[in-house]
Amino acid sequence: MSTDVVVILTALNVEYEAVRKKINDPQVHWHPAGTRFETGRLGPRGCRVVLGLVGQGNNSSAVLAERAITEFSPAALLFVGVAGALWPGVELGEVVVASQVYAYHGGTSEDDGLKARPKAWEISHRAGQIVQHLIRTGEWFPEPRARVRFAPIAAGEVVQDSRISEQARWVRQHYNNALAIEMEAAGVAQAAHLNDALPVVVVRGISDRADGTKAQADGANWQPRAAAHAAAFAAALANELVTQGGNGQRQTRGRETPMGTNGPSFTNIAQGNARVGAQYGQVIGNVTSGGNAPDAADLATELATFRDLLNKAHLDGRLDDDTYAAANDELDGASGRVDEQTPASRGKLLVALKKLNGLVGDTADLAAHLAAIISLAKDLS
Repeated sequence: MSTDVVVILTALNVEYEAVRKKINDPQVHWHPAGTRFETGRLGPRGCRVVLGLVGQGNNSSAVLAERAITEFSPAALLFVGVAGALWPGVELGEVVVASQVYAYHGGTSEDDGLKARPKAWEISHRAGQIVQHLIRTGEWFPEPRARVRFAPIAAGEVVQDSRISEQARWVRQHYNNALAIEMEAAGVAQAAHLNDALPVVVVRGISDRADGTKAQADGANWQPRAAAHAAAFAAALANELVTQGGNGQRQTRGRETPMGTNGPSFTNIAQGNARVGAQYGQVIGNVTSGGNAPDAADLATELATFRDLLNKAHLDGRLDDDTYAAANDELDGASGRVDEQTPASRGKLLVALKKLNGLVGDTADLAAHLAAIISLAKDLS
C-alpha cells in the first residue's frame, strides 16, 4: 500500500477540472490498457494524488476504480463530483458526503409491485470520523459558505430529473434517508469493497434538485460551482486521510511484500542481468547454488537499471521530490565507487546502498531490485 497516495476519480470533465486545479504540476500516467491518469500533489506540501476520469455509470466506474486501485495501491479512494438533491431542504451548492451508498437498482418485480433488494456500502469508521471532524471545524473551505452534510447517497443507472415520476417516488419510499442521487458511487464502492475494504469516500456537490429543473440549474452554472465545492472538501479530506489515517487501514496488498503465516514471505525480482539469491523462511536439508562469479561490470549494469526504475517511480508519483533527490545522491555515490577495489571503497559502496535502501524501502519494486544489488555488491567485497 502507498500510504501517502490517494486516488480521486470523477465522472464528468467539469468535475475533473475542479479537482485538477488543486493539483501541483500534474504529470500524465498511462495505464497499459489505455486509461489516462494524472499524478501530482495537493499543494506544495499536500499528499500525493492520482486523478482519473471514469465516465458516467456504475459499470465503468467499477472497472476503472479497480484499475486505479491495482495500479497505484492507494491509501484511500475518493469519488468526487456533482449530484441531484432528493429533498427540498437540500440546497444547490451544498456538499453531501456519503455515510453510505445505496445501489437502488436492485429488486424483484412481483404481481403486487417492485420490491426493493437493497445493497449498501457504509463508509469506514475511521474515514467517517475524519469527515465529521472536517465538517465540524470548517477548515476545508477558505470562506465557509457551503454547508456539508454527512448522509446516505443513492446511486442508480439513470439521470433522475423528476420529483413525481414512478421511479422518483419509489426511490424516496425505499431510500428515504438518502439526500442525494447520482450514477457512479455504487460501482466505486463495490470495487473498493473487493480490495481489502479500501477506504472509499463519495463527495458530491448538489448541482440540481432532481425535480425537472436540471436544465435551468445547469444553465445557471451550478455544475461547476457545485463541483468546485466538492473538490475543495475532497482536497482537505485527502490530506487528512493521509496524515490522520493511522496504520490500521488495511493489510499490505498488491506489489508489497506480505507477512506469511510462519514469518515473512519474499518476492525475488530479476531484471536485466540481475542475479537473484534465494530467500528462505525455514530451510530443511541442504541448499546449494552456483553460477559465474559477479564482477564490477555486472554491478554497474544493475545500478544503471535501478536508476531507470528510480526515475520511473518519481514520474509515477511513488517517490516525492525530496526522497528522489536524496536517493539520486546516494546512487551517484554508489556508482562512483563500483570500479574502486580497496576494502574501504567497497565498505563505502555498501553504506551508500544501505542508505539508498532506507530511502526507497517502502516502494516494493525498488526495494526488491536493490536487495539483489546489495547481495551482488557483498559478493564483490
